[in-house]
Amino acid sequence: MSQASGSEFGAHLAIDLDALAENWRRLARRVPIAECGAVVKANAYGCGIEEVVPALGRAGCRTFFVAHLSEARRVRKVAPSATIYVLNGLLPGSASAYHAIGARPVLGAPEEIAEWALEGRGRGCALHVDTGMNRLGLGSSDLQRMIDGAAHERLDIRLVMTHFSAAEVPDDPANLRQVTRFANVADVFPEAGKSLLNSSGHFLDIAPPYDLTRPGYALYGGNPVPGQPNPMQPVVRLTARILQTRVVADGEGVGYNSRWHARGSRKLATICLGYADGYPRNASYTDALPGGHALVGGVLCPFAGTVSMDLIVLDVSDVPAADSVRGAEVVLIGDGLDLDTVAAGAKTVGYEMLTSLGRRYQRSYSGQ
Repeated sequence: MSQASGSEFGAHLAIDLDALAENWRRLARRVPIAECGAVVKANAYGCGIEEVVPALGRAGCRTFFVAHLSEARRVRKVAPSATIYVLNGLLPGSASAYHAIGARPVLGAPEEIAEWALEGRGRGCALHVDTGMNRLGLGSSDLQRMIDGAAHERLDIRLVMTHFSAAEVPDDPANLRQVTRFANVADVFPEAGKSLLNSSGHFLDIAPPYDLTRPGYALYGGNPVPGQPNPMQPVVRLTARILQTRVVADGEGVGYNSRWHARGSRKLATICLGYADGYPRNASYTDALPGGHALVGGVLCPFAGTVSMDLIVLDVSDVPAADSVRGAEVVLIGDGLDLDTVAAGAKTVGYEMLTSLGRRYQRSYSGQ
């Protein structure tokens, strides 16, 4: 993108739909005996439901997972024939809303099961069984009571699922415990499909793929195998533009509360992006703690001082003058500065980086 185009925007978020589709295909190839679905909650991890869902549909994806009914409505508008599961389950009195859009709740509590049995009108649903996350899902005692009371016989259970707590850590003993517990549960529901694998689960040798997988983060370029080369293609590229530059003398403080001080004469550049755009304030770079970085003219430059609402200051002392002028492009995600590295610099995880991507960027989509 040239500097002249989109000149009113200080930052630009580019999303590569071809890379997204290829990531889905790569994951699907890892589970050839199963269907590969897609998690598109949180506005498709910040990338846009209305753009992401059709792209995945063209690649062959037929089943989508969201967190809220409001997200399911958006998916339904762009994927009329898709199967849609709502992971956060059945809020009281919401059954009619599920009927209206043909979405399926993921039931994870006895109260949800009782309400859907009365109000679900025999429509499909999923059952979430907790195997160790202790967050959502039926615990072992609730599950046994449901089985003993034959409550599940009043439901059209299309899918039984659980969620890994540590699939990205292959040698974590929790993984084997969860795989074993889910295998025992799966035997109780022979007619229903089973779903176990999240993004990292696709690379977990001890985990069977069952019938349907639920990748999320990896679709958008996140690394599902931390500590190893990322098998996914980058999807997101975030850039901002330099507003102005200045030279500060040795010892000068920068940003709110002067938490960063120049060590020698330094050239600084202020860019048009801040925490109001979804870039974490925890990426602040202080005298005491390192923080975020950006690429300017291909040179990796550290932040200088506190990330503020609309602005970030960079130390561009090592950048050729021609690459650090007013209006020049700065890369915050992309061009080798990968999502997980950026997240580490912001003292968070790539999931939060993606889902926090703000609304003030100029957005563009390529591919498809």
